[in-house]
Amino acid sequence: MATTEECRGALDRLSDNLAKADGDVRSAASLDRSLSCHIKDLDVTFTGRLAAGRIEVLDTLDGPPVEKADIRLAMTGDDLLALVDGRLNFAKAWASGRVGLEAGFRDLLRLRALL
Repeated sequence: MATTEECRGALDRLSDNLAKADGDVRSAASLDRSLSCHIKDLDVTFTGRLAAGRIEVLDTLDGPPVEKADIRLAMTGDDLLALVDGRLNFAKAWASGRVGLEAGFRDLLRLRALL
């Protein structure tokens, strides 16, 4: 089982990957939105912002998200690590329910480039 520190590191690597992206992925990552990522098996939530093509983690909270972020992710720590390392396909994980993604309709349309 992944640790909180490993999950935080995975979010930092994801941020670095988004910052290096180009084309449709760069455009999708250029949103300025609040973001939460609930790690279900650790019952911890990372909160922050997706802005300027990067994810900035601002806080780590125990339990599910207290406030409703614009973009909300939920998954296990192992799935987060697998997604960031390229061992788990996001679209398949989302379709199968392993990864939860909630956002407004317009944001979902822009984020589909990341899938």
